[in-house]
Amino acid sequence: MIQNWIGLYTFVRREVIRFLRVSVQTLVSPWISAVLFIFIFGKIVGSRIDTIAGIQYIEFVLPGILMMNVLTSAFSHSSSSLYFQRFARHIEEVLVAPLSHAEMIFGYIIGALIRGMLIGAGILVIGVLFGAASMHNIGLFLVYILAVSTVFALLGMLVGLWAEGFEQLAVLTTFVITPLSFLGGMFNSLDMLPPILQKITLWNPFFYFNDGLRYSMTGFHEASLVTGISIIAGLVIVLFAVVVTLFSRGWRLRV
Repeated sequence: MIQNWIGLYTFVRREVIRFLRVSVQTLVSPWISAVLFIFIFGKIVGSRIDTIAGIQYIEFVLPGILMMNVLTSAFSHSSSSLYFQRFARHIEEVLVAPLSHAEMIFGYIIGALIRGMLIGAGILVIGVLFGAASMHNIGLFLVYILAVSTVFALLGMLVGLWAEGFEQLAVLTTFVITPLSFLGGMFNSLDMLPPILQKITLWNPFFYFNDGLRYSMTGFHEASLVTGISIIAGLVIVLFAVVVTLFSRGWRLRV
């Protein structure tokens, strides 16, 4: 599937340089946001809450905070990169380059993964400084971070193709990603909710993202890990197929 490795490397290098040039916005801002969340919900609120399933509250909320920032960053990277190239007509340079559609897509994904991993590593360091970070299974931790980042990098590419204005890039983050993150067990366990909300939460894919990452860090989980991994794998397959199809047809790429 990948034949032009030099071209792919160049594409990824451009994507990395792009977000490093505005590192205050792309890296420092999420780190500051994480510090505030950890301090307010972990230290201040957590000091008034007993442990959840034997886990200190600050350790319980850290995986959700980390996941929200990583997936939001992956989504923002691919959506803004693709949309701006369409807006500035730079996409034509990419289309005439000796790159296959799969190589272009992997270039956007890898750029988003690198940004997400840098943000995740920074938040882990912050968690260590607050005494909130632990690691139960580092392999599973990396699987969840990379897989969920891939899902939202692909979703960001779909929005980057669909958007016709800068304000549309924020629609999904404002009305879908942020609300579902908060309602997906970010700050609470499932049994803290009323029965009806517990059933609704089980239909929220973000719950499985947070739950899986929480297990990899603390060893505690509330849902089936197989179900969570299956949902993530299914989303990757479906979204990748849709993105490849749209690139092949040149939808919103060729004028």
